[in-house]
Amino acid sequence: MKKLIYLLAMVAALCLPGFAQAPIDDSPETLQKYVPLLPSVKAQMWKIDPRLGYAVHEVGGGVYVISDNGWQSAFLVTSDGVIVFDAPASFGKSIPSAIAKVTNQPIKMLIYSHAHKDHIGGSAAFKSIPGLQIVALETVAEFLKGQNDPNRLMPTVTFKISKAINLGGKTVELTRHDYHSNEGDLFIYVPQAKFLMAIDCVTPGYAPFQGFDITSNFDQYLKVFDQLLAYDFDTFVGGHLTAIGGRQDVQVTKEFTYDVYHTVKRIHNTMDQGAVVAEAEKTIGPDNEFLLFKVVLDKATNESVKELAPRWINRLAGVDVWMDSHVRTALIYVRWDDKD
Repeated sequence: MKKLIYLLAMVAALCLPGFAQAPIDDSPETLQKYVPLLPSVKAQMWKIDPRLGYAVHEVGGGVYVISDNGWQSAFLVTSDGVIVFDAPASFGKSIPSAIAKVTNQPIKMLIYSHAHKDHIGGSAAFKSIPGLQIVALETVAEFLKGQNDPNRLMPTVTFKISKAINLGGKTVELTRHDYHSNEGDLFIYVPQAKFLMAIDCVTPGYAPFQGFDITSNFDQYLKVFDQLLAYDFDTFVGGHLTAIGGRQDVQVTKEFTYDVYHTVKRIHNTMDQGAVVAEAEKTIGPDNEFLLFKVVLDKATNESVKELAPRWINRLAGVDVWMDSHVRTALIYVRWDDKD
């Protein structure tokens, strides 16, 4: 745990404005400047048996969610076998035994939500399961073939856009989206359970992870919330941290994301950039154009963070940790990709 806290603090320090000019400061005094975890979020943490390292919660309709308060996966029990959704590196090795405590049905299928190893890097534990089908997008399979990672088993069933799986009277609907990873992301929907899983876009109770979940496509990320809300679901799993959620969590994350986007756009587009550059030239001269450009971007970033943070600091956990990175992601989009 101490190692994890140290790594997160180091990443957070790298995201602070001006990090290129200052050494990383992970001193206790600096770490204490961050807001403690919100009590409402702390109350949602799962009780994890340290001997197991995970907990299992039944959410209805044959669906069970597994979590270690860091990562999440799930599985669907049917009358003809079990379908597993993701095998995180952190506890993937324990999923088969966790399932065996719930049902004597065999594991028939493992579905990959996307290619990132933190969510499927525990799939090696499924290697010895006879007849196992591993389902993924074609683009995910192509990427994994190139990686040749023994911890991420190769898919055996692939598809391009959408796929419906029927097993033991239950249906799982898989649909491709492109809000997060370069190889594509799946919405995993179990209609009979009103269960929806979409990894790395909404983390109930928290602001998104760094840079809107390190999205590779902020334009699609802006669209993901309405795409999620078009489904009839009661339970939502986003793949990380201390709680599963519902429709309200998707709506709040949408509100947060659009507040960041619209605030950054307004501040950037109304800024007198010529005046900012002229003022900076008094100190550094006119020749270092990269630095002058950085001054403009930093000013837009800092003013946006200053306005946004007070609005959200008591509503979502982690706002002060990642807000600068969210603003930077939105700023890149506004500056280079967005319409005027």
